[in-house]
Order: sequence, then C-alpha cells, then structure tokens
Amino acid sequence: MSGPLNGLRVVEFAGLGPCPFAAMVLADHGADVVRIERVTAVESTIATDPTFDLMQRGKRSLGVDLKQPDGTKLALDLIGKADVLLEGFRPGVMEHLGLGPEVCRKENKRLVYGRMTGWGQSGPLASRAGHDIDYVALSGALGAMGREGERPAVPLNLVGDFGGGGLLLAFGVMAALYTARESGDGQVVDAAMVEGAALLTTMFYGLRAQGTWLDERGTNFLDSGAPFYEVYECADGEMIAVGALEAQFYRALLRVLEIDESELPEQMDRAHWPATKARFAARFAEKTRDEWLEVASDADACLAPVLSLDEAPRHPHALERASFVDVAGVSQPAPAPRFSDTPSDTPTAPSRTGDGGRAALLDWGVPAMEIDRLTSTKVLVAK
Repeated sequence: MSGPLNGLRVVEFAGLGPCPFAAMVLADHGADVVRIERVTAVESTIATDPTFDLMQRGKRSLGVDLKQPDGTKLALDLIGKADVLLEGFRPGVMEHLGLGPEVCRKENKRLVYGRMTGWGQSGPLASRAGHDIDYVALSGALGAMGREGERPAVPLNLVGDFGGGGLLLAFGVMAALYTARESGDGQVVDAAMVEGAALLTTMFYGLRAQGTWLDERGTNFLDSGAPFYEVYECADGEMIAVGALEAQFYRALLRVLEIDESELPEQMDRAHWPATKARFAARFAEKTRDEWLEVASDADACLAPVLSLDEAPRHPHALERASFVDVAGVSQPAPAPRFSDTPSDTPTAPSRTGDGGRAALLDWGVPAMEIDRLTSTKVLVAK
C-alpha cells in the first residue's frame, strides 16, 4: 500500500468496532497492519460474511492461539518489530495474555501501545461492560441530541465507537509516534470512548457557559430547534436538509423559498422559531426534493438532499471526487483525507483469518521453517 504511512508497522489484536476502525484508517494510508485473530471464530450478534467486514480492508491476518506459549512468543516477536500495537480489550486482558504494556515495551522500547476501551484503563467503571450508546450517554453527548419533548436520538454508533473512539485512537498513536521519533521511546495511549465522545462536545460547553445553548434538547440552533437548521419533507416524501445558519445564507434560503424577510421575525428570535418552521415546512411540501434542488442550484442557501446509503455513492459530487470506491464488488467510502504528494491506494479486500499471513510473517523476518512448524502444531493459521 502507498500513502503517507508507508513503512509503518502495526500489530492489531482483533476486536470489534473502534479498534479495527483505527487500524483500518492507518492501513488506508499505507501502514502495514497485521491483524492477530483467534484461531477459532468468536460468536457475535453482528457477525457478517468476512467479505462485507469492511473495517478489515487493507490488512493482513494471522490466526494465533495465544493460549499456547508458542503463540505468545510469536506475538512478542512481531511486537518487537512493530511501531504500533492496537488492542481494544477490557483492562487487564492483555496483561493476562502476557502481552501487557510492560512486557511489550521491554521487548520494544519505541513501541506505541494503543489501548481502546469504553471507560478507560482506570476509574470505577473501567471493568464494566458497555457499548457505544452507554459511553455516549455518560459523556453528556446523547442527552443533547434529539427533538424537543422526545427521547434522545440514537446517532448510530458514530459518536462513541468511531468518532470519539477509533479516530481518537488513531490520532493518539500518531501523536505518540511523533514524540517517539525524537525521544526513541514509545508510550501507552489510553483512549476511552466516554472521553472521546465528551471531547466532541467541547464547543457546546462554551456555548452553554455563554448562555446561548440551553440544556433542553431540540430548542437550540444546531439540534433541530431552529427553522434554518432542520430537515424538511418535500412533496414526493423525500427529505431535504437546511443548514442556513449565517445571516447571508438565511437570506438566500428565504429567496429560494420566495418568502419576504420582512414578513418574518428576526432570525434568532427563539420564541417565533416554531411558527417559522411550520411556514418553511408548508413551503417545502409544495415541490419535490429534486425540484427544490434545481431551484436552489445557483444559491448559497445551504440546502442538500438527504441521501440514503445507496444514493450517496451515486451523487455527482461523490462521483467527480471518487469519494467511494468499489473493492471486490462492494461499494464503500474511499480513504480520507487526501494527500497531495503521497496519495493512498484503493484498499485491498477485507482479509479473512490467515489471509496474507504467511507473506506478512516472511516480510517481518519470521523464517519459513518456523511458520511451517507453528502451522503444523495448530498454533498458527497463515495462508
């Protein structure tokens, strides 16, 4: 793989959600990610055909029995040659396997050891089970999302798992690598989804302290409370998103809707938002989504169609920028962001257990005879 991280070696211990996503982001940009998986499959309520487990794209896989001493020894051998280790287990699991930070950093002092958990490596909830929705709830983010008078809106698992989790872990290990480049010493990165989700709400803490953000969800200018930042239904049942926040964009929106600004109260007058929203809703219901987009095609009114996952890759803007790629017959988001001098390749298809493992071990300096021995003793699955 080409990209700005070409030459970076990453050992990922297989898990769910944010840790695989962080490893995928690194692999997307050229890192050599070797994923260590269990020899036997783990039961999961969201198990899919590996062909569609897109977060495993661009990686090479090894099945390793870490309950056998030879399996632990092989893992430590790879860790000794790696720049980054990523794991997403509960606190103490890696230590129990004999692969905790102290052991691994003794093997490789420049290793950046990335740890992804929901609650963090310490604290009263550290060992408690949870999922994205629990971490986002405790962070305060979930309680702020939703419509007035309704329960909080569940934002998929984007805020905890992927935004506050995987991306923050990827950033953390890159920051630690920057330090290690100068000092020669790695460190442990403790990424907690509850803290990552909270970090994403930073702006709103400032607005709240200023008095311009209310705790009542669905009553503010970015949470569906305002008529100029809302989703409206069109005549054909399709939806259109409006984000005309600034005054000049709001005026452009009114021109698109053919509403005289003098007929409306001041834009930021909260007391009149419900009435203005009702007027906007009635107006949007008069045309289809595509008709409104045509009317607004030359206006900076901050209008966009609400596209399905099927529609998004086929939008002209996405097509022009190749924002989605086809890998082994599966349409999926392309690597992002983009780099002018070190562009990233199209990812390879998701790996199944052991896929590319033999070549990875050879590339990382494990002798062929040792690979054959570990394979024959059922310690290793490497194809």
